[in-house]
Amino acid sequence: MKELVLRRRTKLRSKDAKKIFAWMEEEWGIVTDTGTNMDTGSLGHRSAYLINGKIIGVEEDGGFMLTLHGILELSPTKKYVTVDMGAVRFLANGADVMAPGVLEADEAIEKDDLVFTRDVNNKRPLCVGRALISGPEMVRATSGKAIKTLHFVGDEVWNAGM
Repeated sequence: MKELVLRRRTKLRSKDAKKIFAWMEEEWGIVTDTGTNMDTGSLGHRSAYLINGKIIGVEEDGGFMLTLHGILELSPTKKYVTVDMGAVRFLANGADVMAPGVLEADEAIEKDDLVFTRDVNNKRPLCVGRALISGPEMVRATSGKAIKTLHFVGDEVWNAGM
């Protein structure tokens, strides 16, 4: 796997950072100090956003995707999907989230939303992906994929964010 390197790191203008913080609060339920400095840089073919030297988000299909480092750092209260412990080892290797393993999901999740998956015991984030069905449908479904995984522990974005 090719290693991604952060390049052209610069401080983001406070006006632009405030817009991102406002969006994170609305979309992910993240409350941060708007005086926090945010940097930006190039991570391969996409832009990356950093707080305290950690990559907290990257551009994904024209949008903004929180990274697992960002989730650990900022503790979002929305867009979560909780899975049983049997799914953990598969998700840690980049597998998509299957509906039978979903125990709980934010009811506000809609199809095509970016979401994060966490385990039931520790509530630790495992992967970030795009919802293939709504949150309530994920909980009810007994077969099929629920989330297409885009970022997981140990992938190139995770390793670049260390």
